[in-house]
This record gives sequence, C-alpha cells and structure tokens, in this order.
Amino acid sequence: MNPTDLVLLILRLWLGVVMLAHGINHARSLDGTERWFASKGFENAKLNARLSASGELAIGLGLVTGFLTPFAIAGLIATMTVAFGSIHRFAGFFVFHRPDEGYEYVVTVSVAALALATIGPGAASLDTAFGTTIDGWAGLIVGLAGFVAGAAQLAAFWRKPEVAS
Repeated sequence: MNPTDLVLLILRLWLGVVMLAHGINHARSLDGTERWFASKGFENAKLNARLSASGELAIGLGLVTGFLTPFAIAGLIATMTVAFGSIHRFAGFFVFHRPDEGYEYVVTVSVAALALATIGPGAASLDTAFGTTIDGWAGLIVGLAGFVAGAAQLAAFWRKPEVAS
C-alpha cells in the first residue's frame, strides 16, 4: 500500500468511526434525540431523530468500508450543513466560546470529507475492489450535493427557536 492510500484509509476510517459513534449515540436514545431536535427548532423532531440516527450509521458504514464513498460523504456533508445552519453558526468560529460550540469542527469535517470525495477512497476500499470508484470532478459534485441536501433539510424542517427573554 502506498502512503496516499494509507492516508486515505486512515481519513476514511476516522470519519466513518466518528459518524458511527454519533449514529449509535442517537439510536441508543431516540426519545432523547427527538427532544434535542425539538429543542433546537426542528419540526417533526421524531422523523429527524430517526433519520439522523439511521443516516449517521449508514454514512459511517459506507466510509469505514469505502462503499459508495462519495454518497456517504454527501450524507456526512449534509449532516454537517444541518449542524452548521441550525446550531454552530450562531456561536462563532471557535468550539470553546459558547455552550453550543462554534463552527470550526463542522466546517473542518466537511472540507476533509470533500477532499476525500474528490481524491477517492483509496485502494483499501470496496469501491476499488468492485470497480465502482467515483472520484475527481464526479466525486466532488456528489460530495457538494450534500450541501444542497442539508440546506433542503433545514428549509423543510428547521425554524430558529425563539430566545427566552
């Protein structure tokens, strides 16, 4: 394995494990996740909680295995776009300035994922094994579709909560 493939594997595995952990956390307490979504201004919080948990699990599995990698990345970017738009952008850049945390984390994850979609999953992936690798401009476009999907979810389900005075 060459160094580029090794680094792509490490990046893919790390992003996949992070998403799996988030999905497991959301799935373990769907009622709590539903309440959290509602508290952040999401309409139909029950649906969003279930979609979040199942989506994050699917994204994580796709990234860990390197299967349909740019589509998993589009899901990851959609998730980060929703997090940015509904929570993190209001707290500023740094994650340590407010309880809701700033947006440096979600933007960094999105940029790293977009680079991975463009470069490709590397040799140690199911995409490479099956000959289904999508990379280059096509991978970039699929990854960028995640921004559109996240924006659509925000438009459909999220309303900024009223601040109690």
